[in-house]
Order: sequence, then structure tokens, then C-alpha cells
Amino acid sequence: MAELGATLVLSNTYHLYLRPGDDVVKQMGGLHQFMQWPGPMLTDSGGFQVFSLSKTRKIDADGVTFKSHIDGSSHRFTPESSIAIQENLGADIIMAFDECPPPTDYAYVQHSLTRTHPWLERCVAAKTRDDQALFGIVQGGIFRDLREQSAAFMLPLDLPGYAIGGLAVGESKAQMYEVLDWLQPIMPAHKPRYLMGVGEPDDLINGVLRGIDIFDCVMPTRMARHGTALVKGGRLNLRNAQFERDERPISPDSPIAQFSRAYLRHLVKANELLAHTLLSMHNIGFLLNLMADIRQAIRHNRLRDFAAEYLS
Repeated sequence: MAELGATLVLSNTYHLYLRPGDDVVKQMGGLHQFMQWPGPMLTDSGGFQVFSLSKTRKIDADGVTFKSHIDGSSHRFTPESSIAIQENLGADIIMAFDECPPPTDYAYVQHSLTRTHPWLERCVAAKTRDDQALFGIVQGGIFRDLREQSAAFMLPLDLPGYAIGGLAVGESKAQMYEVLDWLQPIMPAHKPRYLMGVGEPDDLINGVLRGIDIFDCVMPTRMARHGTALVKGGRLNLRNAQFERDERPISPDSPIAQFSRAYLRHLVKANELLAHTLLSMHNIGFLLNLMADIRQAIRHNRLRDFAAEYLS
């Protein structure tokens, strides 16, 4: 990741809490030491996985009781426990515990905010480490009044940064961009804005156009596990027979350009784990290069021209 140019990596609170346990990570010196990553790190709160992976969960005003997707054992997350786990993990940026509601159900989203906002206040009160930056998460589905209500609640707390959650979870891209358009003039420009769970190339560009600074997404590695490579103009499914004798690299500027499409297809068809590793390197490198190109366009005051050329 360092050689690819990654400047911030995310680790998952829910998964690390279950395996190997946040107490183990703490004893091993925290995530930076445990995984030998020298740069900035971010942990999510575990909230999204509680709601997406646990088929049986019970939400109340205090927190969420859920069953592990690994062994079915029962667990409970509260704002306080989420912060305590993230403090054990030791990332530089930590996230407030919240609910990621279905984006198109107005009544449910409205009720969810009545839980999420007090939970944020409890997260702020529970935080004890001064070397971690706590970000709040603006929710509100696809509804302008609820998004503005959520932002208006959070901004007076003067947090180090703000995330936008509850997008790319079933709504259309047009609806997602509309939400970002509403929030762009409201959220403070001098603090980082983090769009959670979004990573398609066109979404990265459209997000930056709307003031987003930080993104995260499982898409590049998920695609790699399915034998798919990102390229300019689309993607390549390396399972296809057309690549069986293709001597070309995926692209000349790929970090795995020494390997042919034919070899990568062989690894994919053979279910060789090296295929996942190499294609993950390629896909992540592709997105990091895209973000580097976006930053260069910003420096030269030609972001909109770059975006128009790329998206065409």
C-alpha cells in the first residue's frame, strides 16, 4: 500500500472486535504496530456492519444487540463501547457510532436521527484519547430536510471532521449526487469531508466536484476477488476466454504491468489466491492514480475540464 501511494488506510471495528479482539490489538501495540502501517489510519464505528451483516439485531435508545456473523454469539454495541474499542485499536481518526438507515423510508430515517444524534453526544463524552480525531456522520437518507437537520445538529459540536453516511446503499447515483449538492454549502470547507462507502471512479470525480476529500470502498478488492480489473473507460473481466493468450499487461502503468493478462486469467481460473492479491494491487493503484490526477487538476485549476474529459 505504501508503494502504491496510499496515504490513509481504514480498518474495520466490527471485524477486529470479533477477530482477533480489540484487547489483542491493544496488547500488540495498537493497529499501527500490529499491521506495521506507519501512516495515518481510520477505523469505522462498527455500526454499518452491525446493521448489514447481523440478520438478527435489536435496536434501542441505548445501543444495538446483535449476533456475530461468524458463530452466532450475542454481542452489544453502544456509543461508549464503540469508542472504547476504537481507542484500543488506536487509529488516528475514529468514527461516531450511528445507524445506517434505509435511505428511502422517510419515517424510519427521521426516527433513526432521534437515536443517532444523542449517540454522537455520548461518543464525544466517552472519548478519552487526545491523539484521536472523532468524526461525526451526517445521515438523513435522500431527504433534504433530514440531511440539513442532521448537519445543523453536528456542526455546532465543532468536530475535527465530518462524514456523510447512508449513501451508495440502494439509492440512485443521481439521488446521491443531489444529497452531496445540498450538503456542499452547509459543511465547513476548512474541515475534511469524508464520503463513506463510495469508490467507483465516476463517483470519486463527482464527489470531489462536490467538496469531498476522503473516500473508502471495498469495491476495488471485491472486484479483484471476482477476477475483474479497473481500466480507463470501464473494466476487464479476466475470466473471459478472449484473454487466454493475451500477452499485454492490464495497462502499461499498472503496478503489476510485468504480468500478462493471460497469466492473470490463469490465476483467476485456477482460483489461485495470488490473483486476488495482484488484482487488488492493480485496482487500488488505479484509484490512487485517479485521485493523484484529480489533485493535479485542482492544483492547475482545471478540475472541471479534467472531470468532463474523464467522464466522457
